[in-house]
Amino acid sequence: MNKILQEKKTFAKVDYSDKQLSDHEFDACTFTNCNFSKSDLSNSDFLDCTFEDCSFTVVRLNNTGLKNVRFIGCKLLGTDFTKCKDFLLSFYFENCSLDYATFIRKKIKNTVFKDCSIKEADFTEADLTSSGFLNCDLTRTVFMHTILEKADFRTASNYSFDLDLNRVKKAKFSPAGIIGFLDKYQIIIG
Repeated sequence: MNKILQEKKTFAKVDYSDKQLSDHEFDACTFTNCNFSKSDLSNSDFLDCTFEDCSFTVVRLNNTGLKNVRFIGCKLLGTDFTKCKDFLLSFYFENCSLDYATFIRKKIKNTVFKDCSIKEADFTEADLTSSGFLNCDLTRTVFMHTILEKADFRTASNYSFDLDLNRVKKAKFSPAGIIGFLDKYQIIIG
């Protein structure tokens, strides 16, 4: 089946909620103030696209390609990135809400999360080598058997994970953030 191709277009204030946008290809497109809530983006590809102030609540991403995609000011609550295509998967998040998002087993090296809320997200068995969590809130986010080598947590807050169950060689942390590594011992400090 041939995909519907859109190149270098700008889409503003379009309501895609509850719509099916499967089998589309978007190349170097910009989406501003668009609503993708409950839409189906399965089997579509987004290459060099930017999403600004868009909502992706309960969006379907089955076999969706996200290649060099930027999300700025977007709501991605509960978004399941595990179903995305692995080939060339790469994205950048700034000022986004990624609460309850799932990245299980995704290889997303060098990913930047800047000024994001990433509460109760799941990065189990993900590869986050050299990724940055810059000024992000990671309350109750799960890191289990996750590759965090060279990752930057220096300005992140509320992270807590077991150093023995994750690969953290050369990862960067702030002195205040180290307290999150003691949570498993259920001790009281202070």
